[in-house]
Amino acid sequence: MSDLGTGWTPTAAAARASVVAAAGLVAGALTGSPVLVVLAAPFLVPALMGLLGRPTSRPRATATLGATRLHEGQGSASTLHVADDDGIEQVTRVMARAAYVAMHPASGAVGVLWRDGGGAIDLGPRRWGRRAVGDEQVAMTSAWCGYRHGPVRLPAQQLTVWPQAAAYDSTAEAPQPDGLVGAHRSRRIGSGTEFAGIRPFAPGDRLRRISWPVSLRTRELQVVTTRAEQDASVLVVVDALRDIGVSGGVDGRASSLDLTVRAASALADHHVRRGDRVGMRVLGPGEARVPFGSGPRHLHRITGTLARVVPETGTLHDAPLELGVTGGCVVYVLSTMLHAPVVTACATLSARGVPVVVIDTLGERSSAEMGGATSPTGLAWRMRMIERATLLQQLAALGCPIVTWRGAGTVDEVLRQLSRRGQVPQVRSR
Repeated sequence: MSDLGTGWTPTAAAARASVVAAAGLVAGALTGSPVLVVLAAPFLVPALMGLLGRPTSRPRATATLGATRLHEGQGSASTLHVADDDGIEQVTRVMARAAYVAMHPASGAVGVLWRDGGGAIDLGPRRWGRRAVGDEQVAMTSAWCGYRHGPVRLPAQQLTVWPQAAAYDSTAEAPQPDGLVGAHRSRRIGSGTEFAGIRPFAPGDRLRRISWPVSLRTRELQVVTTRAEQDASVLVVVDALRDIGVSGGVDGRASSLDLTVRAASALADHHVRRGDRVGMRVLGPGEARVPFGSGPRHLHRITGTLARVVPETGTLHDAPLELGVTGGCVVYVLSTMLHAPVVTACATLSARGVPVVVIDTLGERSSAEMGGATSPTGLAWRMRMIERATLLQQLAALGCPIVTWRGAGTVDEVLRQLSRRGQVPQVRSR
């Protein structure tokens, strides 16, 4: 809350009107010309009305946001509240622009009569992240524009913008479910709904499991066996080591980090809704980690962590990367695959038998976006792409699937292949 100055001060318009009116009256009196008095009268009346109506209040202004947590593309409004508003006729607000935040009016300036409302300014964040909005100047004027209070600065407020979850759904099951109960078909026999086979009756079997048609044919009691249904552990690895390209917001062209964050949000939302335990690891500044968990509150924690992701701007080092993943966990690595330790970590986990799915979030990058095909930057980028293609081929040769993010169904076929592969005995490196 801000106390707008120490008092009301006459406006420049009131001062000009007073000077013109006084000059006209004095000149008319000295020259005896009633014409000058008549010409000065229109300035005299508003000047007297404005100066004689000096307010005695001390306004205190506060700006509030309708919502401080939004998804990309949603909107909020900044509303002005004034305590002790006696004598206020007009309010003027001028708000500073914030990156990736659209405003209405687009200039951020609004002037309205106070009785008609506080002149709300609509805000629409266009990109995920934490945005400082509402840094503005506020001024108030009395009736007849006689006195002004302010302008005074109101501090910016924090707006958390969650990534817009890309349209995503999957019908594939997790390759190695390891929980207690869930929606994924397990490799072990247990209580479930998925048919596994028929075997002879044994002590301890439930009577409702007896298959009477088969028992009559074989003249021995036979029971139906089913596969257990378990939940899965899913680790989402977000590569924030670099942001390639320029972000155009939710309605424009996406940078590599835009694709990564939105895809991570979609995957986390999908698996949490299916009852799986989801964890997250951010590779970048701060090395944020979210432990495995489930439920709406845990999903809220994941999206909040994604909103705080920022790309690394310093020098990258080729230190070994250890993700700390054990068996029974599906790992999604969302990366541009431009950093060697990330590629090495994926290869190591795949060699250990951990289901790893690499989701390429580099996106389509034109030569013009990279500085031109013949520029030094463009040539360096083309060489880097050749090196990257070689690394991805070597990684695929090790059995680690690599897919490009395309929304719904991106990893369905890959997960089915990993499920079939998991049923075959393998020799795993330690």
